[in-house]
Amino acid sequence: MNILVTGKNGQLGSEISILTNQYPNFNFVFTDIEELDITDKEAVQNFFIQQKIDLIINCAAYTAVDNAEDNFDIANKVNNIAVKYLTEEAEKHNSKIIHISTDYVFNGNNYLPYKEEDPTSPIGVYGETKLQGEQHILNSSTQGLIIRTSWVYSTFGNNFVKTMLRLGTERDNLGVIGDQVGTPTNARDLALACLEIASKTELWSKENEIYHFSNLGVCSWYDFAFEIMKLSTLDCQVNLIETKDYPTKAKRPQYSVLNKAKITKQFGVKNKHWSISLKETIEQL
Repeated sequence: MNILVTGKNGQLGSEISILTNQYPNFNFVFTDIEELDITDKEAVQNFFIQQKIDLIINCAAYTAVDNAEDNFDIANKVNNIAVKYLTEEAEKHNSKIIHISTDYVFNGNNYLPYKEEDPTSPIGVYGETKLQGEQHILNSSTQGLIIRTSWVYSTFGNNFVKTMLRLGTERDNLGVIGDQVGTPTNARDLALACLEIASKTELWSKENEIYHFSNLGVCSWYDFAFEIMKLSTLDCQVNLIETKDYPTKAKRPQYSVLNKAKITKQFGVKNKHWSISLKETIEQL
């Protein structure tokens, strides 16, 4: 199976590249904007003419949540229009697609973990553009699968864990929001889930489906930061603050816990508690 992985330099793309030797039956083609600008329709068309692609794992995304509020055009191009172009070529060339989406398609007003069929209502440009990207796959005739995830971190790129580790060495104390609740997701675990699903295409539904995946458990950003400091033995006190104490350009969902029952039932995807995966990442870092 020839697999195109877009966004190769991002957290998820980087983690998938590490796991390739576990899947000898797959031939991976990794791209970022240098190799393939997925916002360029003609470039995407030419790429699919030149390459035989059986499955796309679209890891590319504009994830700068606050910047998206001021840069709608680029966020929309990457999160929405590019998905349209990839889906169109998947239809033409009979390719399957796994597309990574986000908890930000929800408004965060729930009090129970979000199920795939729950109503969407994004509260910012990032969530809006990601939701529009989902629609191209759901409305297409290609076999497509959307995986929504949350609070992604890894040893690669910029993320909350790395930021906390840096601040923990620079400061004696810092305030972290305690009234936004969700679940961290280790990008390595998400990469494994994507590749397991890619290896089980016989279990894919004929209808295009949405699945949720994050690590297990629930925490606030404060809990997450506290555990990072504890595991890294940094002498930095974490103080709990509220969202109103730390205003940001983009509004964040107050509650974004995802229900993972569907993906586990359908594909038998293995999962870990967020604190276990965090410990592994801190040790690697």
